[in-house]
Parts: sequence; structure tokens; C-alpha cells
Amino acid sequence: MKALSPGQLVRAKAGRDKGRQFFIVGIIDEKHVYIADGDKRRIEAPKKKKLMHLQVSGFVSDVVKERLENGEKVENALLRRQLALHQ
Repeated sequence: MKALSPGQLVRAKAGRDKGRQFFIVGIIDEKHVYIADGDKRRIEAPKKKKLMHLQVSGFVSDVVKERLENGEKVENALLRRQLALHQ
């Protein structure tokens, strides 16, 4: 399994979000993470998702990661902008 970190880009492989890209905004345990995209899944209510239902990429947004790790506010607009850069 790839090492996971907050701010890492993932793509949903299953569920109603299939095919959409998200950022990991929280790691629950070795099998579950919280994901958000700033649009349908906002940072205020991230989606809990099993890792087996996600395709993990090697890209990590430094801006998102830094803010999440420092406990700073992450705006939905920031998530949307970062996703648009990597579509």
C-alpha cells in the first residue's frame, strides 16, 4: 500500500462519487480516510471512504497539506482551485 498523507489526490473507484477526484483531508485508520473536493463534498462535511474504493495518485498538494497539518483553515475554493490545476 502507498503511504498516504493529507492533501494527496485520489480518484473514487466506486460509489456515487465514482470517477471524481478528491483530496485526502483526514486519515482515520489504515483502511479509511476522509475526502473532500470543495464542491459536492465540502471540507465542513468530508466523505468517509474505504481505501479499497480509491485510486491513490502520487501527487500531494503542498498548499493543502501544509494547511491541514498546521491546523489552518482550508477553504473549499482552495480545494477547487487545486483540483482544477490537476484535472
